Amino acid sequence: MNFLNTTIKYVNLLGGFATIGVLLAMAFFLLDVERKLSTSAEKLRNLLKISALTWFIGVLGSIIFTLAPMYSSISAVLDPTVILSFFVQIELGSYLAFEAIIAFIVFICAFQVKKILTLIFLLIISLAGLVAPVFLSHAASGGSHSLVVGSLVIHVIGLSLWVGGILAIAMLSESDRAIAVPRFSQLALWAAIAVVISGVVNAWARLNFASAWNSTYAYIVIAKTLATISLIALGYLHRKNLEGKEKINWAGFAKLLTIEAAIMVVTVALGSWLSNTGSPSRPGDFVFDRAISVVGIATPPKPTWSSVLFSYEPNALIIGILVVMVALYVKGVMVLTKRGDKWPVGRTISFALAIAVIDFATSGGLGLYAHFSFSFHMIAHMLLGMIAPIGLVLSAPMTLALRTLPQGRTPSERGVRGSLLAALHSKLGVIYTNPIVALLIFDGSLFALYFTDLFGIMMRSHLGHLFMTLHFLAAGFLFFSAVIGVDPNPRRVPHLVKIVILFTAMSIHAFFSVALMSTSTLIDQDFFSYLQTPWLTDLLADQKLGGSIGWAMGEIPILMALVATFIHWLRDDTREANRIDRNTARQAAMGQPDDLANYNQYLQKLSQRDKNES
Repeated sequence: MNFLNTTIKYVNLLGGFATIGVLLAMAFFLLDVERKLSTSAEKLRNLLKISALTWFIGVLGSIIFTLAPMYSSISAVLDPTVILSFFVQIELGSYLAFEAIIAFIVFICAFQVKKILTLIFLLIISLAGLVAPVFLSHAASGGSHSLVVGSLVIHVIGLSLWVGGILAIAMLSESDRAIAVPRFSQLALWAAIAVVISGVVNAWARLNFASAWNSTYAYIVIAKTLATISLIALGYLHRKNLEGKEKINWAGFAKLLTIEAAIMVVTVALGSWLSNTGSPSRPGDFVFDRAISVVGIATPPKPTWSSVLFSYEPNALIIGILVVMVALYVKGVMVLTKRGDKWPVGRTISFALAIAVIDFATSGGLGLYAHFSFSFHMIAHMLLGMIAPIGLVLSAPMTLALRTLPQGRTPSERGVRGSLLAALHSKLGVIYTNPIVALLIFDGSLFALYFTDLFGIMMRSHLGHLFMTLHFLAAGFLFFSAVIGVDPNPRRVPHLVKIVILFTAMSIHAFFSVALMSTSTLIDQDFFSYLQTPWLTDLLADQKLGGSIGWAMGEIPILMALVATFIHWLRDDTREANRIDRNTARQAAMGQPDDLANYNQYLQKLSQRDKNES
């Protein structure tokens, strides 16, 4: 049974990786023709169908073999009632169902998809479907939950891009490979770095290095490490074969690629085996309490200034996202510098401060205590939803991306930059950048989260907590982009409308905070009471404190945005007046009267005509 389970997981992973690789090749590696698939990309359509169907079958097999140990026969497992109950009542079942739905959607879309933006969307949801079950791959009671799960998610994403890309490149013709390989080579470097670092972090968190090296788990880790080193070495040979040569030895490249693809397949098999092998425990590293069983973090000591400022509980997934953001931003600034263009230092500083705030609110002391106290949670929420987005907006990331992303490789190709522009100006982009829609998301989500059962449900789930974090950032970024953004916007919003939107946001936020402070019941569905945090005895008072913190911290950023909007309005009026003055002076210098002089002459003619008639 264990061998069959490992085989099914192998099929699942290999199908998912191949699907992502084919989507990558079709959307980014190969040329597109006016936003649609080229003939070369169309050739991969059948491969996309096969890989997506393999992935779907692998997920169905994983569902069956997950249920099999609980029942005496396969027929009992295949009972629709049993499967439906597994999907609805068990969290792992819900995640596997989500993965199966995504795989099936990709399979269906593979028959008709033609637009590049649709392929990019399918790539994003495929990554989401592939990593969804990973969030339950490590029990919270095992300790280091955020570190282990986050690093494993990064590991799977990196492997899917790397392995999937190699498998897709191996299926291309020599002419198509010449186009696709240079772009894949850049992505493979980033993916390899992510795989190595996340793999090391995950092994360190799971293994007791003093006594665990005789376990099967450790042996598989070592074998997988050696396979990864081999892949990196082959990747280096690929780059050496490509760089600085006018004529590529494609025959030698194909041999290396075949070996690399074979090692990739073995690596995936080792990963499947590893996922079915229990990691050795690390006795003495963690002290069990109720908090560890729920959030995977031991209850911290009573908060003090030093403990809040200097404690650090790494959330590996958020850290990974921040590292990628920093790397891309720095890369963009370096590209501009090499061109001889200047990028405002203030924007870079604004970006750095925003990243620091996000890290403090998620992995720092504030992020740690936010798991145990509603008031600390609200401080983190305000930093993520109000303070950090302002820094990100003022750093102008979209402007930097549009100035540095690669353009089309041919006149008819849209390219990465063109795809970003198309997304910004798409119907969905125009809707989301509407200030009214941004306001509804920004303030409406407060009531949807805190005055329903959502808050308690999400606090109990690692994925839910991640979703809250990303939602706070995205909602704040959308809102402040609409009112004080320096990036190009698909629609031009009048300053008066921005001011009305800001006053409305301030009023709604104040109403939410007062409503939260006035509640006489807990809104967390007994989440904080279950933790039994010894230094937090009055949960209702802590909740009301969170409401008052939300009011105070929420109004100040909006007031700052209001002042900034007034300043922008005055500057725009001044620029318009100066433009009119320059135009008038230019017309006068050319002997042409300005509009005011023409109007005065018109009035004089009317007056003279009236006198003549009288």
